[in-house]
Amino acid sequence: MTPARLHQDCKKLVLLGVLLGVQWETGCTQIHYSVPEELEKGSRVGNIAKDLGLEPWELEERGVRIVSRGRTQLFALNPRSGSLVTAGRIDREELCMGSIKCQLNLEILMEDKVKIYGVVVEVRDINDNAPYFQEGELEIKMSENAATGMRFPLPHAWDPDIGKNSLQSYELSSNTHFSLDVQSGADGNKYPELVLERALDREEKAVHHLVLTASDAGYPVRTGTARIRVVVVDVNDNAPAFAQSEYRVSVPENVAVGTELLLVNATDPDEGANAEVMYSFRYVDNKAAQVFKLDCNLGTISTIGELNHEESGFYEMEVQAMDNAGYSARAKVLITVLDVNDNAPEVVVTSLSSSILENSPRGTLIALLNVNDQDSGENGQVICFIQGNLPFKLEKAYGNYYSLVTDTLLDRELVPSYNITVTATDRGSPPLSTETHITLNVADTNDNPPAFSHASYSAYILENNPRGASIASVTAQDPDYGENARVTYSLAEDSLQGAPLSSYISINSDTGVLYALRPFDYEQFRNLKLQVMAHDSGDPPLSSNVSLSLFVLDQNDNSPEILFPAVPTDGSTGVELAPRSAEPGYLVTKVVAVDRDSGQNAWLSYRLLKASEPGLFAVGLHTGEVRTARALLFSDTLKQSLVVAVQDHGRPPLSATVTLTVAVADSIPDVLAELGSLESPASPDDSGLTLYLVVAVAAVSCVFLAFVIVLLALRLRRWHTSRLLQASGGRLAGVPTSHFEGVDGVRALLQTYSHEAWLTADSRGSHVIFPQPNYADTLVSQESCEKSEPVLLSGDSVFSKDNHALIQMERSARSRTTRIPTLVVDANCNPSTSDFSQNVYRVSLQEDLPLGTSMVRLRATDLDKGIKVEIKNDPDPGENREVKCLVQENTLFRIESFTSNYYKLVTVGALEWEQTLEYNVTITAADRSKAPLSSSRSIIQHSGDVNNNAPVFRQAS
Repeated sequence: MTPARLHQDCKKLVLLGVLLGVQWETGCTQIHYSVPEELEKGSRVGNIAKDLGLEPWELEERGVRIVSRGRTQLFALNPRSGSLVTAGRIDREELCMGSIKCQLNLEILMEDKVKIYGVVVEVRDINDNAPYFQEGELEIKMSENAATGMRFPLPHAWDPDIGKNSLQSYELSSNTHFSLDVQSGADGNKYPELVLERALDREEKAVHHLVLTASDAGYPVRTGTARIRVVVVDVNDNAPAFAQSEYRVSVPENVAVGTELLLVNATDPDEGANAEVMYSFRYVDNKAAQVFKLDCNLGTISTIGELNHEESGFYEMEVQAMDNAGYSARAKVLITVLDVNDNAPEVVVTSLSSSILENSPRGTLIALLNVNDQDSGENGQVICFIQGNLPFKLEKAYGNYYSLVTDTLLDRELVPSYNITVTATDRGSPPLSTETHITLNVADTNDNPPAFSHASYSAYILENNPRGASIASVTAQDPDYGENARVTYSLAEDSLQGAPLSSYISINSDTGVLYALRPFDYEQFRNLKLQVMAHDSGDPPLSSNVSLSLFVLDQNDNSPEILFPAVPTDGSTGVELAPRSAEPGYLVTKVVAVDRDSGQNAWLSYRLLKASEPGLFAVGLHTGEVRTARALLFSDTLKQSLVVAVQDHGRPPLSATVTLTVAVADSIPDVLAELGSLESPASPDDSGLTLYLVVAVAAVSCVFLAFVIVLLALRLRRWHTSRLLQASGGRLAGVPTSHFEGVDGVRALLQTYSHEAWLTADSRGSHVIFPQPNYADTLVSQESCEKSEPVLLSGDSVFSKDNHALIQMERSARSRTTRIPTLVVDANCNPSTSDFSQNVYRVSLQEDLPLGTSMVRLRATDLDKGIKVEIKNDPDPGENREVKCLVQENTLFRIESFTSNYYKLVTVGALEWEQTLEYNVTITAADRSKAPLSSSRSIIQHSGDVNNNAPVFRQAS
């Protein structure tokens, strides 16, 4: 509350007291009380019942009460004690602001007598307020040239208390420049003033901090403070000064343009505009002025051009600083430019050889290099070296020259060319380097003989081979180049059975293929060793040789020869004796035969081809022993005729027969009696006559069949001769290699064989020989699909699957050469053979695998061959080769193709270990032919248990 308002309220109270006093004088008695301020609510003011002459209990009966006039009620009556008490907090400063004496008037009405009593309550002051300043902080500005004795008014303090509790004195904090003087105003207030006792210097102290304290004299003493900040205002009375008289800095030459190199700093002890300093160059040469710039406000020296130690390594200049009043200072700036490794070495190839012989001696010069670095010191010191482990080295020649020479002998066959990287590195930090690439080709010399791919060779050939048949092929490689690597082949001179080896075998000098010049006979010699030589075309030529072992394989070309019984020279037949008393199994005789072939072709078996009395004799299959099959009877004829056949196991089998005559008699006289009839019979018996009849019928049939074939051949020859033997080309008409034939109802791709054939007119039946076969493809056959059906060519020629061909043709006495394309068809005779590593696969999987998990990868192939070949090991063509894989009788798995020839088995349902521990999956691979072939494999899959089931109690409770 402001003092003016408090003053008005006091006037109203005084007026109210005057009016009450008038009424009091009219018939009332005035009662006086005195209480200190700030009493608590309910505090006793006085005994109003006693002062009214009443008992406390009479206050209520007589209707004694305080008459209120609308203001806040500060007091109340306590009917029990009869006392006047406070009704709330009483603040003297609030009720009687500015009054020396504070009295509160109230009226008490006694209703039964209708009488009013006046009560005056005096409120005594206590020291409950401290002095205070309206502004807690004050700033005073003084010029540093202000005269001593000048006064500066300070704000005064306020204290709402009165008397000694009010403001009594001021006090200033101790200092050396100011004092405090207190002036008393006409209104009685005290006003403090700040007096300057000593001259100010802003450069010495720019701000002075003072504390003004106001105090009262109450108990306890209360104080209030205000902070005074005296700011000394500057005047320009000082010159700038540099921190250093000379500035030195060293900078590398590769600093970027615009880099701050140095900060020159001049300070002015003045402030504000008086302390502002401007920088400028006092002395600088033209070269430095193009490189450096001085900031006039900040004093920083920065580059505006590139530094180069090689052009100038030192700069000297002078700068000055000036304030606004014209005061100035000077300083010298020295800048040293340091060399940095900013120039890489330079490598110049002054002499170079692009090629060098591989047998060049060590130290052969390849190139001469000149190395230079524009930097100085360690930055200009260069080291040269060759990267990688190469057979070269660098040698210091003269000055900055280096020679690149060979360090070892070179070998073109190991490395035909080199990419040499010469690196020149200086000793700077970081070092700089330059790489120079030199390409060097190594020229070849004939220093390597041809080398065969094998240490020795083995070859096999069937006897009775045709002339010109290919035996084997040898290959020799020469790692040299060009003519030094061109290899020719030859056979070492040797003889075989008195004849030169060259009459048996020849070799193609370019390809190394060996040919048979005559048929070989296994019975004459079974193996042959010869030396094959390989020569290169270098100068001088180098050669090497390898041994080749040629093994002649036996063919079934010899029929069995019967050694016993020997055929008599006089035309008679041998007689064997069998007594009538012989038991079953009695050895009558033994047929002994040999076969000049070997192996299976020489395995002989014996059988009884014909007997005059079947069932009487038996022949051992492997021994040739002729034994009685049953006991001899008297009814058996004395003369028994047996025909025993001996057959080998070759292909086709060959056989021989022998006729045995067995005399059945118990004694020698019986045999002699019949000898006349046994020796040289005058006429053949009935069995011999039957044999002759059969042979005659067969001969007649063969003659008739041959006659029909000859007629058909003559008719076809007239039409086809003009095409086979044309005067312009003289070529045979062939079957196109792209032709297709149907075999067993299956469309198959015909494979082509190309042979050179010679047809001569020396006989009507000419043979085709094969001196140099040229196979367009290779047919892989199995026993299940070996067929001897020939494929018909145009004309009267027939060619089968083997290497033997016969052409029947009639022509004039001359010969020509032609190529016969031979077509061999393929049938779907190979089942889909799954290329599995085992018949049964076992797989273990966890039961919680997600659907679509791949279990195992399989590969199913068919050995057939076709146009669209997607499975490499299938010899069937077309749809015979396309394989389809199926999973049989299983709904939890399916087969998927994920790449060529490969399939994967994946899950399509959840696996439950608790239901099924093991799954047996059968996979079938079948081709797509009309008569599909297939094969199957089994996969056994074991399910692994995972913890996916919680424990379950047998009883719920």
